[in-house]
Amino acid sequence: MLKLLYPDSFVKTIFEIDIEELKARGIRGLILDLDNTIVPRNSAVATDELKEWLSRLEQQGMKACILSNNWKQRVSSIAAQVGLPLVARAAKPRRGAFAQAMKVLGTSKEETVVIGDQLFTDVLGGNLAGIHTILVVPMSNHEAPHTKILRKLERRIMKRRTTREAPNLR
Repeated sequence: MLKLLYPDSFVKTIFEIDIEELKARGIRGLILDLDNTIVPRNSAVATDELKEWLSRLEQQGMKACILSNNWKQRVSSIAAQVGLPLVARAAKPRRGAFAQAMKVLGTSKEETVVIGDQLFTDVLGGNLAGIHTILVVPMSNHEAPHTKILRKLERRIMKRRTTREAPNLR
């Protein structure tokens, strides 16, 4: 059971992800969490760095979709800034949310990766759906109250994993 909470890969930020490597592995679609993955939770503005990274994805022939448990209004604002489709109020880690995002992308689970900052939503949901998962360090300490509680559990799980096996750092 604990294995479902382990990401396949771990990077500090999305900007460290090797897009060319993903493409070489047959990845055509990225499911991106919103808060603290592509923008800080307390921000409503997409950075130029994010826009450039997404442009490089597009140049490689890859697609991305935002998958968020957040309300549609907040997600729509950011999605519009970066020109991405979205699935809001997703109820992650529900498998159906990830299937819906893959339908938007037009990809299979073998052609998709999930990128997020939380073990209990992004990683668990992606693993339950059979999709490669990449965990990033949260961009900000600004968190919802329930997330602060889960972060304590996440730290214990990741510490346990790193003592048993080194994470795949790229």
